[in-house]
Parts: sequence; C-alpha cells; structure tokens
Amino acid sequence: MNDEELPRDEERAGEQRADAPKELTGRQRLIAGVWPPRVTRAQLIVALLLFVLGLGLAIQVRSNSDNSALRGARQEDLVRILDELDDRTQRLEDEKQRLDDQRTELENSSDQAEEARKQTVEKERQLGILAGTVAAHGPGITLTINDPGDGVEADMLLDALQELRAAGAEAIEVNGVRVVVNTYFSGDGGHIKVDDRSISAPYVFKVIGKPQDLEPALNIPGGVVQTLEKEQATVHVAQADDIVVNALRPAKRPDYARSSPQ
Repeated sequence: MNDEELPRDEERAGEQRADAPKELTGRQRLIAGVWPPRVTRAQLIVALLLFVLGLGLAIQVRSNSDNSALRGARQEDLVRILDELDDRTQRLEDEKQRLDDQRTELENSSDQAEEARKQTVEKERQLGILAGTVAAHGPGITLTINDPGDGVEADMLLDALQELRAAGAEAIEVNGVRVVVNTYFSGDGGHIKVDDRSISAPYVFKVIGKPQDLEPALNIPGGVVQTLEKEQATVHVAQADDIVVNALRPAKRPDYARSSPQ
C-alpha cells in the first residue's frame, strides 16, 4: 500500500462517520416520544365523555349549593322571599292588565273612528245622489215618450215626474238633465225646457228605484200613460236590473246658510 492510498481511506472513514445518525440523549428521546401528540379516535371520544361528565357534575354541584342555601335559610327569610315573589308576580299581572286595557281602548277607538268614517262617506254619497252631484246606478226603469204630433205639454212631463217620485224613485235623469228637488218643466208642445235647458222628443226618463213599484204607478187608470196616449204620444216602459244615471249637477255653495250643531 503506497502513501497516496492512506489519505483516501481516512477520507472515506470520515465521510461514513458524518453520515451515521447522531445518538440522542435521554431528554431528547422523552420529548420525541410525547410530541407531536398522537391522538386516536378512541382517545377523542373518551376525552369528550369526560368533558360532558365534568360539566354535569359542575351543574349538579351548583344546584346543590343553591338548594343548600335555601334549606339553610331561616323561616323568616323564606317567608320574605315568597312575599317578594308574590309581589313581583302581582306587579307583572297588574302591568299586563293595564296593557290589555290600553290595547282594548285603542282597538275600540280605532273601530269607532272607522265606523264614523264609513258613516260619513255613506251619508255624503246619499246626499250627493239627492243633490245630483254624484253618479248613481241600480235597478229601475226607462220611460220613453215619443211625441210625433207635439201634443205633449210641460205639465204632462211634470206629472210623470211626480208619479215617479211618489212611487219611490231615488235618482232621475231626463234627456241628459239630472232631476233634483227643484227641477221644473216649462214651454209648449214641441218646445219643452227642463230647468231652462231645451229638450226634444223622444223624452227619455232614466229612473232608479224598485221597478215593481215604478211601472204600475205610471199605468194606473187615468194616470200618466193614458193621459199621454190621448195626445197621440206613444209610451214605452222597460225594466232593467241596472240603470245608470250619470248626468251631474255642479255642487253649489250656499251664500248665507251655514251648518250648525244640533
């Protein structure tokens, strides 16, 4: 073996010693055994059961402590506690009753206000129909008078109007003119006016009311129909379930009259 081979052998021996694992101390082996922790599923379940058991024991101990405090209290203290609970319960009951009374009062006030509003709207509608300021519809009749010979006079149309009113007519329109309480007819045959508005035959009355009362009132012996037919006029009455009276009068504001409390 020559001198050159000896250093090479020493180098290989050094490399082998460097690659060999270092020997651990006892403390290092202990740490490596417990960290990182190796937790199995069974260990997790056991830990969870132990936690639940401990929580239940804590709650039981606390409850027993409270009960023990009450059991150890004097009779006077227990009576005082019961009295305080009764007073608190009574105060809560009184407050509940007060709130219930307030709710009932508010509901009654609201119902009364709503009922008053409905009655006001209905009254306004009724007065508007009578005054001719709002349209109306309902069952009734249509009275059509043809006058080819111009023999129908103003007083004959007025008689027809009065008979209809007496039979219960609630809203009337004649040739597009709304009939109100002070409506009148004027003029001669062929030149009739209603409230100063000229109308011509055929004269068409749209009438809202009970048809079974309106039509017989026109056909009584010696009544409106017979009088008109004597003047060579033809009269036709048709009942209907829905008559529309939509001719309107402008609302007139009184100059002097004012409402007064009853």
